[in-house]
Parts: sequence; structure tokens; C-alpha cells
Amino acid sequence: MSLFIKVNLSLNLICYLIMIITVLFSVAFLTLMERKILGYMQNRKGPNKILYMGLFQPFSDAMKLLTKEFFFIKNSNYIYFIFSPLLAFIISMFIWLVYPFMFNIYYLNFSLIFIFSCLGFNVYSSMIGGWSSCSNYSMLGSIRAVAQSISYEVSMILMIFCLMIMSESYMLIDYNQLQEYLGYYYYFMPLYTMFFISILAELNRTPFDLVEGESELVSGFNTEYLSSLFTLFFLAEYSMILFMSMLIVLLFFGFNNYFILNYMFHVYSILWIRAVYPRIRYDQLMFMCWKIFLPVTLSLIMNVYGLKMMLIYFIM
Repeated sequence: MSLFIKVNLSLNLICYLIMIITVLFSVAFLTLMERKILGYMQNRKGPNKILYMGLFQPFSDAMKLLTKEFFFIKNSNYIYFIFSPLLAFIISMFIWLVYPFMFNIYYLNFSLIFIFSCLGFNVYSSMIGGWSSCSNYSMLGSIRAVAQSISYEVSMILMIFCLMIMSESYMLIDYNQLQEYLGYYYYFMPLYTMFFISILAELNRTPFDLVEGESELVSGFNTEYLSSLFTLFFLAEYSMILFMSMLIVLLFFGFNNYFILNYMFHVYSILWIRAVYPRIRYDQLMFMCWKIFLPVTLSLIMNVYGLKMMLIYFIM
């Protein structure tokens, strides 16, 4: 291996580690932002006691979680019980490899396919965690996670496939170049709306937090988790909020002068919805995914493909 390749790999690794540390710090303050939003929506201040204006509240919470007593449930499968949160955390960090702008680590030719694969693997952590806990509530939560993922991921992949037909590219960086003057949001507003709702289901956020329904399943698949293992699930969930907000902005708006503004708007919207909307019923989610999103997405794919073929025919 040449010296140039070794240096390049070392720089890429250093850049990736810096990005992961940045993401973890962002997750810490994202939790503070969420608690502040929920506080003001409920006419109270939220965290404001730890040092200056409560800015160090996330680090206090992290110390509390990590120093709690840890023990295994008697009948749980110990190996898979530990493996499940580790898998969720690794996937949530690994998916940031496709982030194309901060350090330009890798320009994957099939970055969107890589994202699909990571999102598909993500449900295994919920499924394995619920099964290995040997708890009725956890098992019901994991069953819901599998059924829910099958429903929304089919339509969500087809939504991105519609953009792939338009762009003729699997690379995330190309969507920035194609939207230099006008974003896909203005062409595909219905697609954007459905994709944003599907992201809420992917993140298990309100109103689609059926996997962790507190009023029905205590805490869902992670009912029996505590201390550091629960912290890994927590970090994975909130880092995916940051990533999916970045993904929807890149796919529908591109990387322009308003990227940070668009990004913060989508992060805020995901957190704001938790304070505003109630949890929907399970059958309503199935109806929405299979009888509304899927037919509309298929019709959009046919329309986009047909229009593109017509333009190619008349131009050629």
C-alpha cells in the first residue's frame, strides 16, 4: 500500500471521527431543544437550572443515565439483549458516511442504496431487543416495529425511486447539483409531504410512536433497558432525527444558501409535532401507508417516467 493511500485513509478516518463527535454533541443539545420546545408549548420554561440557562442539562442527564445500576432480566437472552442497542447505535453512526459536504469523506456511487440498507437494518435492533427481553410489552413493541417498517418503507423507497428517475443518479451529491436553481420541492410538493410523514414513521416519532406507546406498552421494545444500554438507543434515535432531516433537505431543496435554515426548520418541525399531535391508531397507519401513500406514489412514478419519455422523444 502506497504512502498516499495510507495518508488518505488516515485523514478520512480522522474526519469521520470528528463528524461522529460533532453528531453526538448535536444530539445532546437536540434533547435540550426538544425539552425547551415542549416546555414553551405547555406554558412553562423547561430546563433552566443547570449552570447558565440550563445549557448543561444534557450532560447532567447523561451522567445520571450512565451511573445508574445495571442488571440483566432473569429470563432474557443476554447476548442479544446487549447486541440490540449496539446494533442501533452502530447503524445510526455508520449511515453518516454518506454525508457529502462537511468533510467529503466518501462519494459513494450508490449512496441512496446504502441509506436504504441501513434503514432496513435499523428495524432489526427493535425486533431483537424486544424478543431478547422476554417481556410481553417488549415483544408486542418489536412486532409492531416489524409490521410498521414493512408498511412505510415500501412507499418511502418508491418515493425516492421517483426522484431517482428524475435525476438518473444514485449519488446524494448529484441532487445538490441538479437543484442549483430550483429544488424538487416545487415540482413534487405532494411527494415531499408524504416523504416527511414517512420519516416520522421511520423515526418512531409522534404521531407514529406506536412501537413505544407509553399508554399501551409501557415503553415498547425498550421497556426492560436501563443505564448505558438505554443510552445507546437514545443516541441512535436522536442522531437519526438529525440525519433524516438532512436527507429530506438534500433530496428536495439541495445544498444552497438556505440549507441551514431548511435543516433547522425540519428538525424543529419533528420536535414540534410531538407537542401538537396525538398518537394515531395502528389500523390508521396501515390504511395510510397501503391505501393512500402507495397508490399515489405509484401514480407519480408513472407520470414522471411517462413525461420524461415524452420529452426525450420530442427532443431527440
